[in-house]
Amino acid sequence: MCGIVGYVGNKQVVPLIIDGLRKLEYRGYDSAGIAVVDENHELSMRRAEGKLRNLEEVIRLKPLDGTYGIGHTRWATHGRPTEENAHPHRDQSGKVVVVHNGIIENYLTLKERLAESGSTFQTETDTEVIAHLIGHYKETENLSLEKAVQKAVKELRGIFALSIISVDEPDTIIAVREGAPVVVGLGDGEFFVASDIPPILQHTRDVFYLGEKEIAVLTKDSVRVTDFDGNVVEPKQQRITWDPIMAEKGGFKHFMLKEIYEQPRAVRDTVRGRVSLDTGKVYLDEMNIAEEDFRAVTSIKIAACGTSWHAGHAGKFMLEKLARVPVEVDYASEFRYRAPVLRETDLMIVISQSGETADTIAAMREAKRAGCQVLAICNVQGSMIHREADGTILTHAGPEIGVASTKAFTAQMIALYLFALYLGELRGTISGDEGKKLAQDLAELPLKIEHLLNDADSIEDLSKEFFRVQDFLYLGRGINFPVALEGALKLKEISYIHAEGYPAGEMKHGPNALIDEKLPVVVVNTKEEGNASSELRYEKTHSNIVEVKARDGIVISVLTEGDTMSSKVSDHVIEIPETSDLLGPVLAVVPLQLLSYHIAVRRGCDVDQPRNLAKSVTVE
Repeated sequence: MCGIVGYVGNKQVVPLIIDGLRKLEYRGYDSAGIAVVDENHELSMRRAEGKLRNLEEVIRLKPLDGTYGIGHTRWATHGRPTEENAHPHRDQSGKVVVVHNGIIENYLTLKERLAESGSTFQTETDTEVIAHLIGHYKETENLSLEKAVQKAVKELRGIFALSIISVDEPDTIIAVREGAPVVVGLGDGEFFVASDIPPILQHTRDVFYLGEKEIAVLTKDSVRVTDFDGNVVEPKQQRITWDPIMAEKGGFKHFMLKEIYEQPRAVRDTVRGRVSLDTGKVYLDEMNIAEEDFRAVTSIKIAACGTSWHAGHAGKFMLEKLARVPVEVDYASEFRYRAPVLRETDLMIVISQSGETADTIAAMREAKRAGCQVLAICNVQGSMIHREADGTILTHAGPEIGVASTKAFTAQMIALYLFALYLGELRGTISGDEGKKLAQDLAELPLKIEHLLNDADSIEDLSKEFFRVQDFLYLGRGINFPVALEGALKLKEISYIHAEGYPAGEMKHGPNALIDEKLPVVVVNTKEEGNASSELRYEKTHSNIVEVKARDGIVISVLTEGDTMSSKVSDHVIEIPETSDLLGPVLAVVPLQLLSYHIAVRRGCDVDQPRNLAKSVTVE
């Protein structure tokens, strides 16, 4: 996640952009930069590694000024957090300058093609490729900046928010949105572009959000919006009247809903800087556990509570598949009470959003007493678990206010996936080509979550039919079983409806007795084409759907897009994009979170603060 600020108008541009970046520094502080053009059409840039104050010091020592410009504060994704990789980035001619929030998935292909045409690249970033691509079309086809941008963005695959300037087109900023947010502020003889509202509010409250695949052209006199094909779009202007609490919620009705919609960002931030798409190699430098210790591990124990336990259960499938190490998953609250058998060659993984969960801390200490090394997956730097563990993989979900965990759950699964990939590479159970494929699957995941969230209205419609029921049953098999557990937990937490998650293969051993014409049964039955074990699991779970229908149950199926078998025997179908088997739970859980949310809202429940529950359980 990165922050973008742009301004064209009559005010001093440098202080305005720096102040805007300060308000967006929560979005990234690995590096920062600014580019401005003065009245003589001279371009000046300043960049600095680290926090914004470093850039301010660079500008103090080497001042610059201009009539319009763009700025950026960065979380590193492609390329290490260095001054060289800091935004803005230029094209081959040095005339086109770009700042970018997002990830370009096909940048390597574009980079190779541009290099063959004579482009010389100075950085490791995907963003520099964008600048070169725009500059290439601008120069070789003699296009305006706007036309060159229109042509270039159609070739980009991934998610991106862009702000672009060129010395050849004075007092003009072009902003682009594909997935990542872009806000345009409308002033009197001045216009603003930013990644979020805060940099704009002190100057104007009149704004509009760019829609998907839209381009805005900002000058001192006007703003014009088109789609990627050049068709004129009429933006929906709004006036921001938020009080501080509403600003904190970002305009969402509840924190939980905001946090559900923050999951693409949480996934990107948890992955950022940790995976090379070129090699598939995973970098987890902050773990502080020696590679030889990981190679010597004979088994893995996972201890966690609630939603984190469900993430751990999904992690079991990831670790056993990729690293070929046996894994046991324990409720941390039960761990100490069964005289666990622990050896020094066991690795204990503890998972906690807050890092302060009392039961999980107790399980961690029990393992350390037995001589095990402990790896923590945690969202809060400096928390107890982070301090006491031998190593930590920090998730970067950001503060989670809603009691019912959503974005922390998906970030935890991503952290486990990263560790499974890392351990598999270390132990030689994953080839280089497999690693690159697994890394590519991960890179594509945030955009697929975005697509799910863009189709959320159908889930709200579904909630109208079921918000009055008293019981739900959730079924899943294999890696989909933890998703069934998590879907049931979300529903019971915030709507107070009794819900059970169950392994689909256990239907005949009890749950069949519950099924009648009043019982909704949510079945998670996704698959990965070409994966024999996944397809077998799908077929067996399909048989369970048929079982439910034979007993007059109401089936709500979560299926992979294009499913032509289970969809025919389901009463309601929720489709998710196809992905790898191990990442399927990250997509499958999103509509279940939304279903729980909308049902709870219709029942008049306190979504963010459900009764009898707290965000962090710090006592046993």
